Amino acid sequence: MAVYTELAAETLEAFLATYDIGQLVSFHGIAEGVENSNFLLRTTQGDFILTLFERRVQASELPWFLGLMQHLAQAGLTCPLPVNDREGKPLKILAGRPTAITTFLPGVSASVLDEGLCRELGAALAKLHLAGKGYSATRRNALAPDAWGPLLRSCNGTGDTILPGLTSELERGLERIVAEWPAKGALPTGQIHADLFPDNVFFRDGQVSGLIDFYFACTDFLAYDLAICLNAWTFTDERIFNSAFFVALLEGYEAVRPLSAAEKNALPILCQGAAMRFLLTRLYDWINTPANALVTRKDPLAYLWRLRHFQGRH
Repeated sequence: MAVYTELAAETLEAFLATYDIGQLVSFHGIAEGVENSNFLLRTTQGDFILTLFERRVQASELPWFLGLMQHLAQAGLTCPLPVNDREGKPLKILAGRPTAITTFLPGVSASVLDEGLCRELGAALAKLHLAGKGYSATRRNALAPDAWGPLLRSCNGTGDTILPGLTSELERGLERIVAEWPAKGALPTGQIHADLFPDNVFFRDGQVSGLIDFYFACTDFLAYDLAICLNAWTFTDERIFNSAFFVALLEGYEAVRPLSAAEKNALPILCQGAAMRFLLTRLYDWINTPANALVTRKDPLAYLWRLRHFQGRH
């Protein structure tokens, strides 16, 4: 269960009275989210998603995220559209938390991947990148390579309790990745999702029906976003790389937005960097999340096997 802030029906009814989306019929918490408290709302006008942003999200950055989602939706991308209240505001306060209501997207995330879904995802990612071109506001990637060293050091070597020698292996890998990382401006840059895992993509009848959870989005290399998806979508389990999934995802992407030669050349190091980024954040959470916390910790070693694969050590 990942609802951190509970709501009473009376509180929610009073909150909804400031919107023009009908009266409350029912609501319940959504367990899939891990960063915020999410609720499925049913009103007399339809279904919506209510999100209370918890303390890990900086309230000052929320207008950028909501503005990006509005821009992408208006550009034709199927993503949640923030709903304005009667005063035209998409961001409000509920139960002491910054809060937004967005439209509900039909579909379900895929529990089992295949080549067709990977190809569809690649095309959807490319459409996101093209749709984001007109959104001129930028947001620095807080989890870019310059954050990885401090993140690893903050773990104080305790990764070795998970796997002996893990810390030194990550230090060596990180040194090489940072040294080979493309310089600023070397690759096409724009708005990226940065967290487009299978649970953030909805499908209906084999077609992408929606992309959700834009709260890690930022401005960075477009090909880095692709590398994140190649990590997340092309391993049939924690250790087994599926080359057919890899090819299908790339084909889907390039059918919409062909990669430049520089992007293709950089893709191997970008894939290593994406593996390192999620390995380190998982390692940090594994060490710092109490056993009785609401959030289920994710195994950091799942991304060690990916890192080794993209290093050519498989």
